Amino acid sequence: MARFSFVPREKKFFDLFEADVTNTVKVSEELKALMESWEYLETKASLIDDLEHEGDHYTHQIMELLHRTFVTPFDREDIAALALAMDDVVDFIHAAAMAMQLYKVDAPGPRARELAAIIVAATMELQKAVALLRSHAKLRDMLPHCVEINRLENAADHVYRSATAELFDDSNDFAYVLKWREIYDHLEAATDRCEDVANVLEGIALKHA
Repeated sequence: MARFSFVPREKKFFDLFEADVTNTVKVSEELKALMESWEYLETKASLIDDLEHEGDHYTHQIMELLHRTFVTPFDREDIAALALAMDDVVDFIHAAAMAMQLYKVDAPGPRARELAAIIVAATMELQKAVALLRSHAKLRDMLPHCVEINRLENAADHVYRSATAELFDDSNDFAYVLKWREIYDHLEAATDRCEDVANVLEGIALKHA
């Protein structure tokens, strides 16, 4: 017998996006906690790994629902772009944590912790913006959050450039430089992907508000 759901599919999209962005905030907070308290690294990295898999699950659910839904709450390409960009945020946070574990690096310095804090701030802004998707009347209220995410991404670029310069200035250990350069790349890419999400949200607001 076919199974029917009494929850409107439009509502399901919003439920999934909100669950997905909440998971994204959790991942960013776990990364920040890992960097601020450099102990039980394997346990913390394992938790981030689990949250990354959970994020993949939300992405797959959104894409599956998109393929099964004829009328969507906003443009199909925007739904797909939003889901994939949010997935990328989590993937780069996960990549940074896995690199730190794999390379057995020493405790992160202030630049890495700054980048982690910026990522948390950006994902929290995303959470606030995504919560507004449900209400057509509140779509334009997403715009200030998008502007703030752009500001945070610019701040992350500045920290990233400083971190990279300091790596080459402060160390003659080529392996150390390569390891931390990769980690910084992942952290900075996470902020870039937050901006990508914000750009999709801004487009939705401007097209549908």
